[in-house]
Amino acid sequence: MKKAFLIAALAALSGLAQAETASYAVDPTHTFVTYEIQHFGTSTNRGRFDKKEGSVQLDRAAKTGKVEISFELAGINTGVVPMDKHLLSDDFFAADKFPTAKFVGDKFVFNGDKVAEVAGQLTLRGKTNPVTLKTSHFNCYQNPMLKREVCGGDFEATIDRTQWGVDYGLAWGFPKNVRLLIQVEAVRQ
Repeated sequence: MKKAFLIAALAALSGLAQAETASYAVDPTHTFVTYEIQHFGTSTNRGRFDKKEGSVQLDRAAKTGKVEISFELAGINTGVVPMDKHLLSDDFFAADKFPTAKFVGDKFVFNGDKVAEVAGQLTLRGKTNPVTLKTSHFNCYQNPMLKREVCGGDFEATIDRTQWGVDYGLAWGFPKNVRLLIQVEAVRQ
C-alpha cells in the first residue's frame, strides 16, 4: 500500500514538473528579424526579413527553454529593391541555394524571472555557428485581446558574417561585423 502511494505521488510530481514547460507560437505580426551594418563608416545600412516563423518552449520555474526562429531570405526588405536583389545573390545570402536561415537557442540565462540571454546556433548559407543573443527587454503578460499569455522581448548579437562565408565588400572596407536584432513575441498555446 505504501509503495503504491509513493508511486502515485511520484507520478503526480512528475506531471507537475512537466506542466511547468509552456509552449508558445511566434506571432509573426509582432516579430521582426533585422540587421545593421556600417556603410563605409558613414551611415548604417539596415534590412529586415519579413517572412518568419517559430516556436518557444519556456519553463520559467526551472529557468530553461528552447526557441526556434526561421526566416526566409527571399523576404529581405531594405527599402531598396536593387539592394534586396543583390543581397539574395551569391555575394551575400545565396538564397537560391539556401532559402532559409534559422536560429535555435537552448541555453537560457535568467536574471531573476526575466530571460537575460539565449545561446544557440545560427544556420545561414548552410553553415551553423554559435550565437548568443543578449536581452534588452523581456516580459510576459496576459494579452487582453487574445486572452492568452504572451512572452517576448528584444534580443541582439553582433556576428562576424565571414563565419557564414559572407565576405563581399571586405576589400573595400565594409566591416565583417553585423548587428543582428530579433524582436519576438510568442503566444502561449
